Amino acid sequence: MSLISPQARDALAHWLETQKSLKGASENTIKAYSADTADFISFMTSYKREPQGLAALARITTRDMRAWMAQTRGDDVGARSLARKLSSVKNFYRWLAEREGFEPTAVLTIRAPKFQKKLPRPLAVEAAKAMIETVEYQTVHTWVAARDSAVLTLLYGCGLRISEALGLTGADVPLPTALRILGKGGKERVVPVLPAAREAIKAYLNICPYPLEPNAPLFRGIRGGALNPRAVQSVMAKARMQLGLPATATPHAMRHSFATHLLSAGGDLRSIQELLGHSSLSTTQAYTAVDTARLMEVYERAHPKA
Repeated sequence: MSLISPQARDALAHWLETQKSLKGASENTIKAYSADTADFISFMTSYKREPQGLAALARITTRDMRAWMAQTRGDDVGARSLARKLSSVKNFYRWLAEREGFEPTAVLTIRAPKFQKKLPRPLAVEAAKAMIETVEYQTVHTWVAARDSAVLTLLYGCGLRISEALGLTGADVPLPTALRILGKGGKERVVPVLPAAREAIKAYLNICPYPLEPNAPLFRGIRGGALNPRAVQSVMAKARMQLGLPATATPHAMRHSFATHLLSAGGDLRSIQELLGHSSLSTTQAYTAVDTARLMEVYERAHPKA
């Protein structure tokens, strides 16, 4: 942040703290906000050849914004990443403009570049089941095999994010029939826990060499510490090679599969939204957009004019 003035640095730090404490932004989101906005202010300092204090930031023009976007694209930054950076800068400016009392129109009216959204690629039902079974054969340790199977069962059976599954502790055991999960942005949701998931956890705990402690992680690494998400990604990579599945067969794909298979089985989008913990229904639609065949079937059967 050497190219950022003390005033701008202080404002950025205050904004980030606000996003974390009041908005419940995750650590990854805070890091992205910090890097994106700091890069933007550093560019403006170099571009305008003067320190960018709060008054200078309030005078940013549409031309300045286009110069920054052109430079960023020139650095081989893709449209998707540039859109994310612009979103960070806009969020910062909304907060700064309200605090400092200036009009942020020049920043907020800049349009993000268009890009093709990548649709999720869920596994087929049989492939999801095969993945859970196959991860057990990637280790010589029986308890590790049971652990990996239990983790994937939670991802697929409950629609958990990998961070949510690995965030469970001994205090969550035995798993209830409905589990309270604190997800992104501090959003709490309740997800049903299938008997298969409870049984998988029980089987893992019966042979886990480490004691079950209320404040300790439920899923342990080989040395007893918290299980690293990369370990789950790695074991899935080995399993998908054996099964001939594409590189998109990741831990997050199990969550995609949970949503899409529920929709295929007759679940409604609003209920699936609640189970996934999405704030916006459009996000849930993206998860299930791959199942357009079933949506057309429902439309043709139910629409009065069909």
